[in-house]
Amino acid sequence: MATKKEEISFEDKIRTLEEIVKELESGEVPLDDAINKYTEAMKLAKECSDKLNEVSDKVNKIMLENGKLEEFTVEE
Repeated sequence: MATKKEEISFEDKIRTLEEIVKELESGEVPLDDAINKYTEAMKLAKECSDKLNEVSDKVNKIMLENGKLEEFTVEE
């Protein structure tokens, strides 16, 4: 598992989220575990949503008001 300084990739977060959803949909998870998994899933969903919004904002800045394209670089 990644440490606090190590960032989990967006793709890994999505994979984990999908796994949690499958587990919860199976109906085989005890209630206490289901609550914990649901909480983890909501946290991951928010992190993924925030990342998508951040990227969307960057992409939207490529187009200037006059319609000309501007050079775009991703900063991480």
